[in-house]
Formats: sequence, C-alpha cells, structure tokens
Amino acid sequence: MDRPAPIFRARGLAKTYGSGEVEVRALHGVDLDIAGGEFVVLLGPSGSGKSTLLNILGGLDVASAGEVWFGPQRLDGAGEAELTAYRREHVGFVFQFYNLIPSLTVRENVALVTDIAANPMPVDEAVALVGLTPRRDHFPAQLSGGEQQRVAIARAIAKRPQVLLCDEPTGALDYQTGKLVLDVIARINREIGTTAVVITHNAAIAGMADTVIHLGDGTVQRIARNAHKLTPAELSW
Repeated sequence: MDRPAPIFRARGLAKTYGSGEVEVRALHGVDLDIAGGEFVVLLGPSGSGKSTLLNILGGLDVASAGEVWFGPQRLDGAGEAELTAYRREHVGFVFQFYNLIPSLTVRENVALVTDIAANPMPVDEAVALVGLTPRRDHFPAQLSGGEQQRVAIARAIAKRPQVLLCDEPTGALDYQTGKLVLDVIARINREIGTTAVVITHNAAIAGMADTVIHLGDGTVQRIARNAHKLTPAELSW
C-alpha cells in the first residue's frame, strides 16, 4: 500500500552553528520524508542532530542550507512572523521538562493554550485523551512525573495541531512510566490522526513507532519502516 503524502519533506538540510574554528555542523545533507499521520521516532546518541532537526521542523530554528517543507509551505527562509504563525496554527510541542504552572490545576494548565487556538479542543476532552480526568482539579505538585508529562501532552494537543513534536518526553522518567507516556502519544496519533515525531534514546520504546529514523554525526544513517515488526536489537543498529 502506498504511504500517505509527506507532511514534512527535507532535501539537503544543513545547520551550522558558529563560524571559523568554532563552527559546529549539527546537520548536513539530511534528506527525509515524514508522511501525514505517521508516528516517527528519532533515535541517535547525544550530538547526533536529533533536537536540531526537530527544532527546524517545528519552526523554532532555521536551516543554514537546504530545503524543508511543511505540506506546500516552505519553512527554510521563512521570516519570524511566518514561523510564529506556523507554530501557533499547526504544531504542538512537548519537552523533557513539563513547564507547567504550579499555581494552576490540570484543567487550567491545559486551558492556557486554547486562548491562542483558532479551533481548540474542549479542555475536558484533551484531559480525557491523556487519561487524567480523575486528576483534572489537581495541581502539578500533586501529580507524578508521568502524570505531569501527560498534562503537557494534553496542553499541546488542545489546539488540535496537525503535528506533535516531542523532544525526549520520557527522558526524566523510568522505563515503565516512559512507556505509558509513549502509549498516550501513540493513542493520540491513532485516534485523531496527529503526526507525531518523538526523540528518544530507548530502542525498546521506539518499537511502538511506524518509522524509526537513526541519526548520527548530523546525518540520517538509517530509516526503519514498520518498526513495530522489528526487535529492539534491530532498532538499535
């Protein structure tokens, strides 16, 4: 069966920080397609370019060279106003640290994003999607780390983004809790069709994805399709 049309397309993508003797090539020569509705994991050691790639896809950073497209919209060379609109309208972000407001409840933290969304999801629906309805009136200090990360996911999806970009969302969690968080992201991907791109170091968790992209030294070294059919050893190649 043919894969859906790409929602992201990168050709010859490069990112360089600094100049001269302190120049660092974070990415170079990256070519990839990410299909709409896919669940993609980015695997690779620290310094491999994973976060840089995710930030460029999310409009938080700009490429030094090459092309990157979101559907028909070209992101490389876009101005800050255009990138701000792109992030607001199309992208949800989840980071390793939850960035919740301690004085607000679960519902109130999720509701924050609905003020800037054109067609937000009802807050209670977003909270239910991450399985936190019984905890919706609790404050962050009353939640476990995994629950706080699920609040962050609910906040990200409440504006109905086409893309959910997650940078090490399980990095501060143990394996079992991390797997529960990835289960939530997979459910969102499956039930509402949000394209999910997730950075993780854990090849066992990566097996939940449709596609695993291995990065190393700023380049794409391998792309594994149908990752759920592969063993952790095959995924860690």
